Amino acid sequence: MPNNLIFLQDILLHTPVPTAVYCTDDLVISFANPAMLNLWNKDKQIIGKKIADSIADFQNDSISEEILRVMKTGIPFQASDRKLDILIKGTGTPLFFNYNFTPLRNEKGIIYGVVHTCTEVTKLHEVRSQIVNSDEMLEMAIEACGMGTYEIDLISNRIKTSENFKKLWSVNSEITIDALVAKLHPEDRELREKAHRDALENGVVCYEARIIQKDNSVRWIKVFGKIVKDEKGNPSTIFGVVQDIHDQKEFEVELKRKIEESTLELRRSNDDLLHFANVVSHDLQEPVRKIKIFNDFLQNEIANRLPNRSVMHLNKIAHSAHRMQCIIEGLLSYSTIDKSSQPVELIFLNDLVENIRTDLELIIKEKGAILIVNDLPEIEGAAILIQQLFYNLIQNAMKFTKANQPPRISITSTVKNIDSVESVEISFKDNGIGVDPIYAEKIFTAFERLHSKNEYEGNGIGLALCQKIVDRHNGTIMVTGEKENGAEFIVTLPLKQANKNI
Repeated sequence: MPNNLIFLQDILLHTPVPTAVYCTDDLVISFANPAMLNLWNKDKQIIGKKIADSIADFQNDSISEEILRVMKTGIPFQASDRKLDILIKGTGTPLFFNYNFTPLRNEKGIIYGVVHTCTEVTKLHEVRSQIVNSDEMLEMAIEACGMGTYEIDLISNRIKTSENFKKLWSVNSEITIDALVAKLHPEDRELREKAHRDALENGVVCYEARIIQKDNSVRWIKVFGKIVKDEKGNPSTIFGVVQDIHDQKEFEVELKRKIEESTLELRRSNDDLLHFANVVSHDLQEPVRKIKIFNDFLQNEIANRLPNRSVMHLNKIAHSAHRMQCIIEGLLSYSTIDKSSQPVELIFLNDLVENIRTDLELIIKEKGAILIVNDLPEIEGAAILIQQLFYNLIQNAMKFTKANQPPRISITSTVKNIDSVESVEISFKDNGIGVDPIYAEKIFTAFERLHSKNEYEGNGIGLALCQKIVDRHNGTIMVTGEKENGAEFIVTLPLKQANKNI
């Protein structure tokens, strides 16, 4: 086995850790391994010389004083992340080191030298600086967004917070869990407790609460945090942010107030409309009905004794009274369709169309209309409303016909899956006067007429009523076609309704 001194010296010579030994008060270099010589950019000739005369860093730095202090006191010295200018290829290069000065004692305990070891940590220093810079930038960004940060040690319940956190939470004394909870509005404390209980399962703390300010006013904040677990999987820390949402909450409250006011106003308006519709149905229908009756009496009693001009006037009275009655009934239907809930039931569309064919038998015969109906599916809906929908669309097709050409109406259907809902698309196609594409949406507006009342009868409500019925059934309606080349109304309805009433 080699001599212990030689063995130790061999280790020091081959270790990659720069190591040197200084002796006497003049700090003579008595030993320096290759790693240290390389760091100093020196060769073995430096051994036996004073460090102050040989190495510039020791002349310009307090290192010599630190070594002498260790030599005199026997107290080791340690430096971390110390910047030193090292000469590399003739150029002073700043590097960072961790280094130690440890006293050496003889068998009598007398200090005879100092051993110097060091490790370059320049890259580690740069990484740390980047982390610090990133943390500072993140902190600035968070502060700029009006947020505050916090960290809770779940083992000790110690809390670290940013200054903005303290400002938002309205605290400036020692921060504890109890102190934070005491600042919460009493109605919101249970909300916080529940959020923390839930966080133990999902790992996320999230809640909104009111903070009681020093003047007893309240301010809304939003808390968001994430639980970090230790190596055993146990919750150890919560990192999070607090955001000021007071202005947002005030806006929501004001918006809610305005919506409630608008809703109340709309409800009043609807009630007034319903009341008006009831007045129309009772107070106006009666005099119109009497006008028709007494006009009929006159026509039956004296029409044969009146000149042709007077008979023409009586006919115009009858026609106007009939139109007024249609408008009143249409207005009543349009204004009351949303007021009553209708039960959803299974509707056999083929039977429904046959019933409408019977209702319109006279006009079909009079105009020589051809109604072609392919096999239609069964759907769920309010039977009375779907009946009204089909009736209006078929009657509409028979109304807007070309002169000297019998109306031809084809009703077909296709079952489709639309947005994951099984639906039926029903087409009502005619050979009438068509519709200009620029009016494709306008015709579903109440009281909107594309033709004068002298050309075609109607109250301008039929298609608007169709739109309402389709909307109540969660469907759509649209029209395509060209002027003088027929029109096609396409109605899409779900086969099944989600609710029992619509």
